[in-house]
Amino acid sequence: MAVADKMRVFAEKSSWIRKMFEEGAKMKATHGAENVFDFSLGNPDAPPPPKFDEVLREIVQNTSPGMHTYMPNGGYPWVRQTIAGRMSTEQEMAITEGDMLMTCGAAGGLNVVLKAILNPGDEVLILAPCLVEYGIYIDNHGGISKTVATDGHFNLDLSAIEAALTSNTKAIIINSPNNPCGQIYSKESLGALGRLLEEASVKLATSIYLIGDESYRKIVFDGHVVPSIFTAYANSIVVSSYSKGLSLPGERIGYLAVHPEIDGKTELLNALTLANRILGFVNAPALMQRVVAELQDVTVDTSSYARRKEIICTILGDAGFSFTEPKGAFYVFPKTPLADDVAFVALLQEEKILAVPGVGFGTPGHMRIAFCVPDDVIKRSAAGFKRAVAKALAL
Repeated sequence: MAVADKMRVFAEKSSWIRKMFEEGAKMKATHGAENVFDFSLGNPDAPPPPKFDEVLREIVQNTSPGMHTYMPNGGYPWVRQTIAGRMSTEQEMAITEGDMLMTCGAAGGLNVVLKAILNPGDEVLILAPCLVEYGIYIDNHGGISKTVATDGHFNLDLSAIEAALTSNTKAIIINSPNNPCGQIYSKESLGALGRLLEEASVKLATSIYLIGDESYRKIVFDGHVVPSIFTAYANSIVVSSYSKGLSLPGERIGYLAVHPEIDGKTELLNALTLANRILGFVNAPALMQRVVAELQDVTVDTSSYARRKEIICTILGDAGFSFTEPKGAFYVFPKTPLADDVAFVALLQEEKILAVPGVGFGTPGHMRIAFCVPDDVIKRSAAGFKRAVAKALAL
């Protein structure tokens, strides 16, 4: 076979979003794009803030020598210093440029972290629902992923996490605000998680890292706040990007930061910097590093996402769905009327509505709806959701 067996398995596991996207393309070609309600892809549609265009134009016009040469593998020190200043406020402690690296998006950052910390056979806990790619990233670097369920409202289930910890546990990845459900883990639960990991590290004679994927930190609703994980636990690492907060997913620009008092900090940072190079990223894009450094006090206008969250939640509630209202990101993750979420998503397709089955996020019996689409698309889908539910209840 030309393709590795493992890659074939990974392709099957990670194909649900792609399958729905491709199905959407076919449906749009057949029925017209205006007649298809595509909630499959989490592609931010809020435009980058106006200041982005202004800064980009200014930097592109700078033809000074060295603008496009190699740089330190961790990124420009002055860019990291600027981001560290903002992160110091978010994480409620002093962070310096020496505590962080620039990365090729959050995905690149996660791979850098896992490359730096994992030995073959080390276990990493991931919390469902979550991106299937987490498990693939872990496998990339010889680790073994262990999926742990959250509670009925997608909050941390500390008992389940404790039961999953072993002497082989090296890390736990959390994503808050969460894709696909929009949950934000509370300060109290993070504090309890930190205490649990501290006790487990002593008991198991190991160091367990807490890795926080904060890609959606800037998109929150109804006055909710994303708590600091650094104040909860010293052996923690934050990975994030500008894909959502500035609507720049195609630019692949992100960063990671380690807790200032993390165990073995110097050796860890050296390993992270080396991983950034040998994984083929070499360094984060030079142009975008310069751009985001000027935009630390800027974010997209999230009012459109907040408005759409209200619209889709009203539609789902009226149609009879059970769901936890999202506190952030731009997804809602309702239960499906049929236990077989794939079968229910097929009923939605009959109504020209595209959603992603929860099985693709490790949580069957649910579906992900990405509401980063125009208001009118959401509003016109209401009747189709009701008809799909009626069909399901009639089976």
